[in-house]
Order: sequence, then C-alpha cells, then structure tokens
Amino acid sequence: MTDSLDSQTPELRAINTIRTLSIDAIDKANSGHPGTAMALAPLAYKIWQEYLRFDPADPHWPNRDRFVLSAGHASMLIYSVLHLAGVKKVDEDGTVSDRLSVTLEDIENFRQLGSSTPGHPESHLTTGVETTTGPLGQGVATSVGMAVAGLWKRAAFGEELFDYDVYAICGDGDLMEGVSQEAASLAGHQQLHNLCWIYDSNRITIDGSTDLTFTEGVEARFVANGWNVHHVNDANDLDEIGAALDRFKAETEKPTFILIHSHIGYGSPNKVDTADVHGNPLGAEETKLTKEVYGWPVDAHFLVPDGVYETWADGVGARGAELSAAWNARFDSAPDETKELVDTMLSGGLPDGWDADIPSFEAGEQVATRSAAQKTLQAIAPKVPWLISGSADLTGSASSGLKEEVSGVFEPGNRSGHMLHLGVREHESAASSNGMALSSLRPVWSTYLIFSDYARPAIRLSALMEQPVVHWLTHDSIGLGED
Repeated sequence: MTDSLDSQTPELRAINTIRTLSIDAIDKANSGHPGTAMALAPLAYKIWQEYLRFDPADPHWPNRDRFVLSAGHASMLIYSVLHLAGVKKVDEDGTVSDRLSVTLEDIENFRQLGSSTPGHPESHLTTGVETTTGPLGQGVATSVGMAVAGLWKRAAFGEELFDYDVYAICGDGDLMEGVSQEAASLAGHQQLHNLCWIYDSNRITIDGSTDLTFTEGVEARFVANGWNVHHVNDANDLDEIGAALDRFKAETEKPTFILIHSHIGYGSPNKVDTADVHGNPLGAEETKLTKEVYGWPVDAHFLVPDGVYETWADGVGARGAELSAAWNARFDSAPDETKELVDTMLSGGLPDGWDADIPSFEAGEQVATRSAAQKTLQAIAPKVPWLISGSADLTGSASSGLKEEVSGVFEPGNRSGHMLHLGVREHESAASSNGMALSSLRPVWSTYLIFSDYARPAIRLSALMEQPVVHWLTHDSIGLGED
C-alpha cells in the first residue's frame, strides 16, 4: 500500500491523481479503458514534466514536441494530463483562449455526447491531442509523417527554428496491426532519429493474455527494421524511464523503440494484470480498494489534491513557457522572407502566385488525367516549398513525380528533398501523409485506385480530421487497357 496522501511526494501525488481521475471518469461513464491509464501514469508524468517541449499556454507553439497516444482507448491518460498541466484551449480561429482544453467538468463528462473528452482522442475536438487515434496502429503510423515533417522543416528553415521530437505511446494491439510494421519499416529505412515509440508491454488484450495471439520477438523485429531498442523493466521506476528517454535524446541516426514492462490496472487488488481491467470500469467496490492502495480518500471523486496543479505548473508549465519564449525571440530575429514563409505554412495558406503557372487544357483534348495532373503538380511544386510528393512505388505509373532538379529526394542524406519514396506501403503512405499535413506540410501520395483499399482507414481519418492530403488515385478505368 502506498503512503497516505499527505505523506506522498509531490510527484507520486501527481501520478496518482492521473490514475484516480481516470478511474473516476470511466466509472461515472460506465464505459472506458482504465487499465492502461493506471499503468502508464508514471510514464506520462515523466515525459511531460521533464522531456516534452510543450507550452501549455501556447499549445500550438510550432516547435513543440509531438505526443501521440496511439493506444487511443487509454484516452483518459491524455485527458488527465491535459487538465493537470493546464493546457489552454485553442479556438477555431487559432486564438488561445482563457479556457482550459480539458476542464474538470469535461473529465466528469467523459464519453458523453458533445463533450471534448470522447472515448478516443480526436484532434479537432481537444487541444493538445495531436492526431485522432481511434483504430489501433494509426497513431504510430501517423507519427512517422510527423517525424518526416520535423526533419524537413529543420533542413528547410534551420535547426534554430525546428528541432522537435515525436513521441508515440503504443500497445500490443498497435503492434499487431499491419500498418505498424509498414510504419516501422519506413521509419527505420529513413533513419528518423527524432522519433520515439514507447511500447506498453502489459501482455493483455480484451480476449486475455497475449499468449493467445501475440508471441513474436518484438525487440528483434525492431532491430531488424533499423531501430535502437531499449528496455524499461518497471513502469513505476521514474529513473529507469528517464534513462531510456535520455538515450533517445542522444540518438542521431536511428529511430528509438522503448519497451516498457507494465502491469495493466496497477493498484487494483483483484484486477491487475487481467483482461477485466482492460476495457471495463473498475466498479464501485474495486475502485475503493484501489484507492486504498494508492493512499487515496476512498469516498473522494475527481479529487485533485492541494499542490498538484502547482507541481505541473512548476514542471511542464514553467519549462514550456521558457522554451517557447526563447523560440519566439529566435523567430523574431529570423530574416523577413523566412518568417513570411513559415507564417504562411503554419496558417495552412499557400504562397502568393502559387497557381500562376497552372496549365490549361482544351476541351476534348486527348490527355490522360494522370498526365494532366502531373503537369499541374509540376507547375505548383516550385511555388510551394512545403509540398511533398510521395508514391507507394508507383511514381512513374501514377505520374506523380516531380522534376528532379526542382525537388530532390527526401532521404537520410538530404532532408530538404520534396520527393518521398514510400515503397509498397499503401496504408502507411496515407497515414504518414496525415502526419505531414498535421505538421503543416502539403503532402501528395499516389497509388492505383484499387490499392486504396489497403489505405482506407487512414484516408477516412484524413477526412475526419479535415486535413489537406492529396490522395492521388489512378488507373480507375478499363479504358486504360491491359493495365
């Protein structure tokens, strides 16, 4: 049993607040996934308080680190953190409001219709949620595009303006999904050293132990894909977590995969390490027993003890404010042309004259639509520096290539390239394009229409998040002949 509330250290009190807010919200909703939030509260605390470069008062600060909860079913983990960290809500016009992104009332209304705390995180509803993560695997797949965008912006505008990292939290289900392998393969090939996946290995899914379905050597898989692999043996050991994150921060050549061993439902006397705590509320009696283990008042609901808000304010709040202020000063001293381009890019706009050279085609002219589209793309690309065109191994056939002298290839030796070879990875092509669009780039990716079946879940999320991704789908007619 943990020390009583009054005798707990500030960090343990803050960690247990994440746990109990998550438990209470899910109990009240009578729906949700408490186990992972209970297990990973120390991890979330450590990342946000000591590593994540994020300003709660300016949540869309351009050089912030990205935190992606790919295990989106554990949404109460991120909602609790957003609330305790005091993350402000950004209105639709981009203005930072005085309101919190997630209030205590929002947490009490978890999973209710119209709330800003839906069952799975949605980026257009909740400030601080970087991408919508409903279907498992989508978060890690999207994070690859975010990392690509980060390295591209670093090369294009300078490391003093863009040097952010991307963290993605995933679970057994994420790694079972095929898109996670496509993503891991692409990230390893591209040597995305600014990307860190943290795998919560709790060995439990809804149906029971992973012994039923998932016994592969995960570490060997990621080593084979070109990642650095590190272990955390105890998800409650903040020092061990910090040591693994330090190794990621020091990495300059490969993406990082951290395998963290956790106990799902940590603290629950009767449900820890069982499927019962994966996707079901604890219930009133088990909640009381669990709060006793945490040294928490058993009859207190949605309790944020004295000093907890201050602990977060002194951590990520103070550090983030200092980092964003320093960045703003650097940005203000940048050349006017750079500032204008960056402002246009971040606002979702396009440079003046971007459409000046778009070709016209006579009615009735015999020209393949993909050929006409390529001529149009090649006319636009030189005018839009942040346009990235990729293909799932069909650059020539789908006519989505850019002129080599204009574009160059994005690769480990050239991060400023505009052509991205995505390989035969249709699902990841669409998902990483979402990540690039969420990072203010204008991505295009191509394949044949029939192969879009492989990419449909990510295309759906493009639409839900209203992201300006161009899904370039060709060969949609028997008129093409034998192909």
